[in-house]
Amino acid sequence: MDNNLVGSHELKITDRKSIILTGIKKIISFNSTEFIMDSNLGTIELKGNNLELNKLDTNLGNVNIKGTINSLNYLVREKSKEESILSKLFK
Repeated sequence: MDNNLVGSHELKITDRKSIILTGIKKIISFNSTEFIMDSNLGTIELKGNNLELNKLDTNLGNVNIKGTINSLNYLVREKSKEESILSKLFK
């Protein structure tokens, strides 16, 4: 990935029928109703119907998906109890 793009992340949704995302590090999993992707700003969950990977540029981190887009969420991982205890001990 180009150094100028590290940390850069954009998305463009057109008529809920296609989405272009930049700053994608990898596609974790996908099927016709859900894509899970790791981006420069965290994990993204895209849900819809008849979703299809239209274009993937792994060098630039660009992804183009077509289908009916119902939702897009940035997933926040909650800290485990073990992490919370350790963080309290080392404050």
